[in-house]
Amino acid sequence: MLESLTLIEYIKMNSSEFRKRGREMVDYIADYMEQIESRQVFPSVEPGYLRPLIPDSAPEEGETFDEIMKDVERVVMPGVTHWHSPFFFAYFPTASSYPAMLADMLCGAIGCIGFTWASSPACTELETVMLDWLGKAIGLPEQFLAGSKGEGGGVIQGTASEATLMALLAARTKVTKRLQKETPDLSEAEIIGRMVAYSSDQAHSSVERAGLISGVRMKKIPSDENFTMRGKNLKNALAEDQAEGLIPVFVCATLGTTSSCSFDNLMEIGPICNDENIWLHIDAAYAGSAFICPEFRYLMKGVEFADSFNFNPHKWLLVNFDCSAFWVKKRSDLIGAFKLDPVYLQHDHQESGLVTDYRHWQIPLGRRFRSLKLWFVLRMYGVKGLQEYIRKHVRLAQEFLEFVKQDDRFEICGKVVLGLVCFRLKASNEVNKALLHKINNVKKIHIVPCCLEDKFILRFAVCARTVESKHITFAWKHIEELATKVLMEKGEHK
Repeated sequence: MLESLTLIEYIKMNSSEFRKRGREMVDYIADYMEQIESRQVFPSVEPGYLRPLIPDSAPEEGETFDEIMKDVERVVMPGVTHWHSPFFFAYFPTASSYPAMLADMLCGAIGCIGFTWASSPACTELETVMLDWLGKAIGLPEQFLAGSKGEGGGVIQGTASEATLMALLAARTKVTKRLQKETPDLSEAEIIGRMVAYSSDQAHSSVERAGLISGVRMKKIPSDENFTMRGKNLKNALAEDQAEGLIPVFVCATLGTTSSCSFDNLMEIGPICNDENIWLHIDAAYAGSAFICPEFRYLMKGVEFADSFNFNPHKWLLVNFDCSAFWVKKRSDLIGAFKLDPVYLQHDHQESGLVTDYRHWQIPLGRRFRSLKLWFVLRMYGVKGLQEYIRKHVRLAQEFLEFVKQDDRFEICGKVVLGLVCFRLKASNEVNKALLHKINNVKKIHIVPCCLEDKFILRFAVCARTVESKHITFAWKHIEELATKVLMEKGEHK
């Protein structure tokens, strides 16, 4: 019976067993990464496949580690989409590197919950310094850095979606406080009810979701023929809304849109936002990693006009998910919107002016020691190593672009700047949907679509850390062969 057993007899893994199983797990992970190319990139399972493979409830008695690992291959792996396969060209990259994995192991072992400086000083201070390191590496203006005396600073969020929401909520609070000071009779509900936030019609859906969560109405600004938000269209929308008594509070500009990797015109948008006292947030979730290369920094020209800036090292900078880097010019604007100070979270140093309590910078209270993996990656690869990694992916995208150009059945849809190529058959949307369906049903490679204006587009994103020219060549030949079959099936083969 349980009562007759000591706790130690019920612990299934002591430190000695952990050492043994830890080595085995590292070997398993290394084998997985080395042999991932041999696994089918997209699973063949149907919805609900997993439930019949495991019991209906948790076991009464503990099982062995060997039994669990057997079920990883039997239960889990058949349903995994292998994002790190060199045949994965969907969405955008998700970063992966051995240094980051090791840092995540250490993060799990330390297991601190870094909501205040006092809850683990290293967790807070390393993050502050790492965001300064990273900001300098991508060429952010000094106003965004904390330094030792700066007013700005950075924080690691879970996702770019969270960063956008935090920026919008901070803008909402800042405007509300200002207007209530100017007109004390105005209620918070009245002010928020008149607020408007803006983004391009090419912005990620998470921007619209931020509006839904915050209660601030969101207006989409029509983009130009290059899928770029321009100053003229924004200015017209602002004037129209102001004439109706609405209050513009926030603009989200995108650098590297999800659909086509287009770039909003910061040099036109920025001065308008500054003149109108509107918070400008920049979402550079994918493209921001490329700014570590000086030759791509022209794409962020005008960033100095922004109030906040975000990109995801966990997309393209070899730092495993989750690590979304978010900077503000004035951290007091962010902290002022979210600061609550119950006694149980107070500590002796919080009023010293020398510490940061990141619980005021984010939605959740708790946070993991995520800066460890950023520290490991920056130190082990160095800026030069990360630059070469980005440049390699850009070169591979250009290789794919040249393949597409050589086949006059296809057309390029949008300028290819970084690691994304948007293309399609010179045929109907129905034919292009059929081609995508065939590609993903065969499961030799995996891609996803987008829509630009009224056209159904195929997106080819260079994603995996291990992808090489041979994988690009294989992918293109495969697409060509399937395109021929689809055109014949649809009676459009020339």
